[in-house]
Amino acid sequence: MGKLTEPLGDIGDDECGLPCALQAMGERWSFMILRAAFNGLKHFEEMQSNLGIARNILANRLGRLVESEILERQPCPDDRRKIEYKLTKKGESLLPAMIALRQWGEQWGTGVPSNPVLCDERDRQPVQQIRVHAHDGRPLDWHDLLWVDQSEVIAQAAE
Repeated sequence: MGKLTEPLGDIGDDECGLPCALQAMGERWSFMILRAAFNGLKHFEEMQSNLGIARNILANRLGRLVESEILERQPCPDDRRKIEYKLTKKGESLLPAMIALRQWGEQWGTGVPSNPVLCDERDRQPVQQIRVHAHDGRPLDWHDLLWVDQSEVIAQAAE
């Protein structure tokens, strides 16, 4: 079977995860807020001052990230009147996408490695480039891939 072209429906295509991801994350400030959350920022004020984002934009983006269940709002343990924003499991699962975008920006945007360098905590060595891998672990490039209808994948798995 030759390469199968993915049908490129409208942005609301229910059978493609990309429009769903873009709906939840698809603009710069959402990614910057997510980066701040991965770096341990939890409070509105510290995000606002660290990111230099307008308060109304931050409030709007935090609301969307909470609505999308990427972040959750929780009262602070030491002062229940204050709110903390914490990553959910769904939010934590965006880490590979965030690292891949950072690595892409280093290669094609800034042309230099980011500082600080993202390292494995145990070995203190830089993480590898994010790659697409086959079911058996082989790294794949774009030319190694093809789109296959889900029914065909299910039928093959059943054999």
